Amino acid sequence: MKDIYITWEDYHKKIEQLAKKIHNDHLKFNQIICIAKGGLRVGDIFSRLFNVPLAILSVESYHGDSDDIKNQQGQFTFSRDLAKTTPNLGSHVLLVDDLADTGKTLIKSIKWLEHFYGFYFDEKIKTAVLWHKSTSKFKPDYSVDYLKDSPWIHMPFEKYETTNIKDFKFEK
Repeated sequence: MKDIYITWEDYHKKIEQLAKKIHNDHLKFNQIICIAKGGLRVGDIFSRLFNVPLAILSVESYHGDSDDIKNQQGQFTFSRDLAKTTPNLGSHVLLVDDLADTGKTLIKSIKWLEHFYGFYFDEKIKTAVLWHKSTSKFKPDYSVDYLKDSPWIHMPFEKYETTNIKDFKFEK
């Protein structure tokens, strides 16, 4: 299994391809919820393209200080509430993230949303990711790439995981 290295251009093209799939399928939704941090960029762009409000669910599950972080999915921590700009959630929700790796984040996020916000939903939450790995226990409704070999994906923003602001040289 070889690692995949994604550039910013690749990343944005994948987001556009995912949006096109959803548009072509005529999916009707009136709320996007993105899983932060991975789904933030997807959610932001979708909110702009589809002109639908965005809510943010902060979830943390990967911990560590080294390169081994990619193999250490630990306990899940959810934000106390959704960050949103509308008084209520929409009744037809699209939940987005960058990838379905083990699927645990999507499974637990849906359970969390149904528990705390389920009374808003008229239909089952739909899901969309850029990459769907074969190791995922969750099958998203929409994805761009199915990765049979489940490679590690190096995202263009990954360098900031190991960089500190003190490492930058700023001109005075």
